[in-house]
Formats: sequence, C-alpha cells, structure tokens
Amino acid sequence: MENLVPKLRFPEFESPWEQKKLGEVLQRMQSGISRRLSDTDIGYAILRSNNIFENKIVFDDLKYWYLIDDQGVDLNKFILQENDILVNFINSLAQIGKAALFKNRINRDVIYTTNLLRLTFKNEIFPEFIISLFYTKVYRDFVTSITKPAVNQASFTTKEFQGYTINFPSLPEQTKIAEFLTAIDKRIELLTAKKEKLTLYKKGAMQKIFNQKIRFKQDDCRDFPEWTPCNAGDLFASVTNKNHNSDLPILAITQEHGAIPRNLIDYNISVSEKSVDSYKVVEKGDFIISLRSFQGGIEYSNYLGICSPAYIILKPKVAIVDQWFKYFFKTDSYIVQLNEKLEGIRDGKMISYKYFSETRINLPSLKEQTKISEFILSIDAQIQKVEQQIILNQNYKKGLLQQMFV
Repeated sequence: MENLVPKLRFPEFESPWEQKKLGEVLQRMQSGISRRLSDTDIGYAILRSNNIFENKIVFDDLKYWYLIDDQGVDLNKFILQENDILVNFINSLAQIGKAALFKNRINRDVIYTTNLLRLTFKNEIFPEFIISLFYTKVYRDFVTSITKPAVNQASFTTKEFQGYTINFPSLPEQTKIAEFLTAIDKRIELLTAKKEKLTLYKKGAMQKIFNQKIRFKQDDCRDFPEWTPCNAGDLFASVTNKNHNSDLPILAITQEHGAIPRNLIDYNISVSEKSVDSYKVVEKGDFIISLRSFQGGIEYSNYLGICSPAYIILKPKVAIVDQWFKYFFKTDSYIVQLNEKLEGIRDGKMISYKYFSETRINLPSLKEQTKISEFILSIDAQIQKVEQQIILNQNYKKGLLQQMFV
C-alpha cells in the first residue's frame, strides 16, 4: 500500500499515511426517510437538506413527523447519533456533496430525510477528521466527478461515493489535525458572532439617532439646534446630463456597493455603443434612485461615470454632509416612508422623482450631520476590522487544508 506524507505535519507524528476507500471505514451508510412532514412541534424532529448550511447543521425551520404515523417503519434505525455525518446526495448542483457533523443541540430524537446520507464510521476513524476533509477542493472535485446533473436536482450513487479514496493517518494524528482545524472554526464563529452584534448595535443606534431619541452635543457641550423638517425636493434636484463622449466608465447601481464601475465587480451586461450615447453622467457626490429604491436603494456615487437613463440622478441643492444622507436613506423609517408612495406601483418599478421629492426629512445642522456620520463610521470601521479578521482566518484555514491532507 502506498505510503503518503502531507506537506504540513505535526512534528510528533512520523508514521506513513494509508489509502483506503470510504466504504472500507464506514460502519453504516444510510439514506433517510420520505414522509409527509408537519410544522407542528410533536414527534421526531426531522433534518432536511436546507438544515445543512456552510458545513454546519442549523436547527432552524425544523419539520416534524408524528410518532403515530410510523406506517410500519422502525424509526429507531433513523435516529441520528452524535458524530454521524450527513451528506447531501440528492440536491441542486450548488448543494450536492455538502456535509455536516451531527451534534444534537435540541435534546430530542432527530431523524433525517431521504435526500441525505448518514455516515457512521468505524472506531479507528475520527469523524471530525472526515468532515475537515470534506472541506477540501479534492473532495469537491470528486463529488463533481460522480454527480449526475438533472433538470430538477442532481445526485450521485452510494456505490460511487463509497469509492472515494482517502489518505488516513493514525487515529491520534487524525484527532490532532481535526482539533486544530476545529479551533480555527471556533475562532471564525466567535468573530462572526462579534460582527453580528456590532451590526445589530449599529442598526439600533441609527434608529435612535435618526428618531432623535439620542442627540449629540457640540464640542462646548451645548445642544445642537433643533432639526429642520423639509421635503426631499427642497434638498435634492433631479438632473440629466448626457454631455459625454462615452469614454467614462459605466456604473452599476447596486445596494451592496452603491454606484461603482462595472469592471470592479462581477457585473457583465453588454450594451451597444449607440445606447451608451443616451447614458447619464454621474458625478462623485450624486445620489441615484435605483430600480429597487423602495427596498432601500437610493445609492451614492464615489465615482465619475455614466449610468442607464432609466435611473434618476439626484444632486444636492444645499450644503449637506454626504455620509449622513448615505446612512439616512438606508434607515428602516425612511424606507417605510418610500413604500408609502408605492400604492398602485408594481414591484420592480422605480420611485419617481416626484414621489421622492415629497418624502419628509428632518435635517440636523451640518455640524451635527458630521458628528453623527463620524460616530456611525467608527462602528463601520470596527465591523470592517472584524470582517478582515474573518477573511484572514478563512484564508489561513484554506491554506492549511491544502497542506495538511494528501
């Protein structure tokens, strides 16, 4: 049998790795059951393919199967045990092969549906080692090679899956590798939870700030002036400037990035040279009413470029702090106000400048706009720092997966 050694290895291990087929190390491989499911919380909890998310089992949106509806099936055969692995083997191409380690988080018996495979391993195999292996590109490439695409859902056979060749170290080395990678996962989970808390804090703070339940003080501790109620039309004009030679970058208007050159994101839509002639110029500091404005799509441009004439370009008529309006236009209360203008307008249509101009805005002074913007920007900076830490840890793990397995 071929002896194999990974590129990266813990120094206390020297014994060679051995190749085995997946089927050789399985104690059990079993698909689940197909029954009518219920939302009523009684009987067995049932895991479905959508409960496997990013290689974790999510116990949200559970379905149930009444105990009295067993139809002669021995349900005990389908009750999941700790450290079983569930694999999607009948699903969409995007989900096929996705797997997760079962840890019972709900203190009740859990079974699983027929498009999931349950893997139980022999004693010489550490299941966490297998699930780490299922993160690798080698595993994904293998799943792709045995998957048979179909119109509604793809699948692979259990026989082909059992033929997957795996390189195994000793059980102690399996354990060491898996525990090391699990520690990185835990750190990513903690960072992700931290990001979620910061995001919720930002949302709550913005709601209180823009509802004026929280007010800032001037540098000398005096109160800022009262906010001035006005219509959006008093603050922004609709402008149309087509004075360009089609040599400016075409901007995509997105909720994630605002107005951004198409070549900076994955946004491939071909346009004819003639149609570009009719495009509108967007200057840095302009806002754009997007096609999804009623979902919070009044976007800001940090770029000089051109965009489709379908969009409405807004230019400030008075002095403003751009960042304050970037935040304000994304508040729930303002989006609700935009939706009040949607009566009789089908989903997918853009809010007109007339509708926009009639929305009400309570406007703080320029100095308070600045102070508010700086505060929220400081939270954004914390969120961005955590996001970078998450990416660094994910890339670190990805590099380890390529070097710690053979």
